[in-house]
Amino acid sequence: MAVRIRMKRMGRKHRPYYRIVAIDGRQPRDGRVIEELGSYDPMVKNTDERVKLKLDRVDYWTSVGAQPSDNVAVLVKKFRKKAQKQATAAAEAPAAPTA
Repeated sequence: MAVRIRMKRMGRKHRPYYRIVAIDGRQPRDGRVIEELGSYDPMVKNTDERVKLKLDRVDYWTSVGAQPSDNVAVLVKKFRKKAQKQATAAAEAPAAPTA
């Protein structure tokens, strides 16, 4: 089975909402999924809050051979960069001396 990580369209007309899922590559776009990995809401004004992902599960699926679609690969890359930036900021904050 060739697993893909891709977006499943939800929402309504003129108000798209996508779930990022691990799915068999032969399933249709909105077919039966193996696991939900996150969501993408392009209508949210704040670009930092558009994507929500479970990075540990995305890493698991890619480690066992799942191929992300082009759009999902871009979203994962941006989300990972944002998550690393937040982690380093959180690590540096307690290290600063408080008077």
